[in-house]
Amino acid sequence: MGTILLSMSKKWYKSKSAVICFHILAWVLLFSLPALFHRENDQPRINWKGMTTPKALVFDACFVSLFYLNSLVLIPRLLNRKRFGAYISSVVILFVFVLIILPLVPSENRQSGFHRESFFLVFPFLFIWAMSTAYRFFSDQVETEQLLKERENENLKTELSFLRSQVSPHFLFNVLNNMVAMARLKSELLEPSLIRLSGLMRYMLYESDEAKVPLSREVEYVNSYMELQKMRYTKSLSIKTDMDPGGNELIEPMLLIPFIENAFKHGTGVIEDPVIEISLKQADGLIDFRVKNKYIPDAGEIKDKTSGIGLSNVKRRLNLLYAHKHMLSMDKENGWFAVSLQIKLHGQ
Repeated sequence: MGTILLSMSKKWYKSKSAVICFHILAWVLLFSLPALFHRENDQPRINWKGMTTPKALVFDACFVSLFYLNSLVLIPRLLNRKRFGAYISSVVILFVFVLIILPLVPSENRQSGFHRESFFLVFPFLFIWAMSTAYRFFSDQVETEQLLKERENENLKTELSFLRSQVSPHFLFNVLNNMVAMARLKSELLEPSLIRLSGLMRYMLYESDEAKVPLSREVEYVNSYMELQKMRYTKSLSIKTDMDPGGNELIEPMLLIPFIENAFKHGTGVIEDPVIEISLKQADGLIDFRVKNKYIPDAGEIKDKTSGIGLSNVKRRLNLLYAHKHMLSMDKENGWFAVSLQIKLHGQ
């Protein structure tokens, strides 16, 4: 099934059969031009008969062979390997061969043999050679750009996988610390907390590896995390939430939680009357996510080795996945730390 979907997603005009058809069509059109623009008695007249004469057929075969011999053999094997002398010699030999072969083919109005007019073959020869060279260089450029794009995509996937792998241990470290605190203070809340934690871990292990998840599933994950935190802080912390349940829009998994983790980490503790406000609105593929918490501006903070991983991580993921489709601002004012994030989910 995956192979079928892959083949369907591949652009049809890049398939081998389509390329062959394009080449055949181009040659037919090119070699039809003399017949289409033929004039007889100063009157335009299509002369298809001239296309099927022995001389015309040999002419066409020689120049088609020249085109593909130059583009598929001489350029990759000689010119691209900087064997300029061998390449030029090969082109000259091909011209001499054409110069000898074509005059030997008899035509209706002239006997076979070498004539002075045979030197005019240099013009169609140079034209076909130039077309072949340009075609090869253009094809190589397209292939190089495609390889660079694929390599860049693979690098981005590798970096995103690494960033996601950082999120899970960081989150687990914080939650386990919460569990220790609940075990010491109110052990009766430990069991429901563990049940919620198992649901969060299931999301982290089995769903966060997806490229995108439904926004409603991400909102459910955020709500479960906040319920887990409410069990720990109970009445000591005021948590105000206004979360839109979301819909079928797709979003990068575990993209919102680092901002909420940061609010709980820096908006609690020695702060008097701590308050955390969280809101999420979505309409027409645009989400508006805001987190606000109290903080002490002048309080010295001893940072551990994991400090800052969450926010720097999510900033990098936003730049990779929503480079021109998001706005992020973080402000500190009057004892409040506010995060505002807008993401355009449609048209990704």
